[in-house]
Amino acid sequence: MSTLSWLNGEAFSAFGQHILWSDMIGNTIGLAALALGWRRSIWTWPAQLLSGVILVGAYASAHLSGGVGKQLLVIGVAVWGWRQWQRGRKQAQDGSIAVRFATWRERGVLLGGTALGTLAVGGLFVAVPELSWNPWPDAYIFTGTLAAMVAQARGLVEFWFAWLLVDLVGVPLAFSSGLAFSGLVYVIYLALVLWGMRDWWLRSRAGAMPLEGAAA
Repeated sequence: MSTLSWLNGEAFSAFGQHILWSDMIGNTIGLAALALGWRRSIWTWPAQLLSGVILVGAYASAHLSGGVGKQLLVIGVAVWGWRQWQRGRKQAQDGSIAVRFATWRERGVLLGGTALGTLAVGGLFVAVPELSWNPWPDAYIFTGTLAAMVAQARGLVEFWFAWLLVDLVGVPLAFSSGLAFSGLVYVIYLALVLWGMRDWWLRSRAGAMPLEGAAA
């Protein structure tokens, strides 16, 4: 049996749901990646990359092309995010990434890009039904994930808001697609997102206070 066949095999069943190894392992690593992101550790990016590689198989088995595309984006953006945090970051006192709120222009770019991306990808999925059985939620998660990771790479607090909006669609879509562990993990993501949002928000305020004092 090949590694890919094993990963897409059933780990166990619970409450009528079949849990795949790829779904379980990939999302467990994804949880670790989110926790590392909350701690502003650069190791969040290798964890996201590994999670994306494993989850490609899970989404392919569920015939969710948007999910596959999302994970391929995760892999690519994880490499870019690693380089961003290594080369272009401002260091906080504890050696981790400094965080801030986005400017209104940055927020507009993120929102506009997400809306246009969802329309473009959703239109593609509608035109080619073989790519996804649930085109618009699939397209929304695809582009929303990209927006969230770009915001994270830039150290923007809005990264957490983007993940929250992705989760609101991701939870029901995962359960309805037979990826029960993904659905469960999305629920846990929600708790981590709220916690991480509060932490980054407080840190962004703490970082802004010395600047305000200097300006005064």
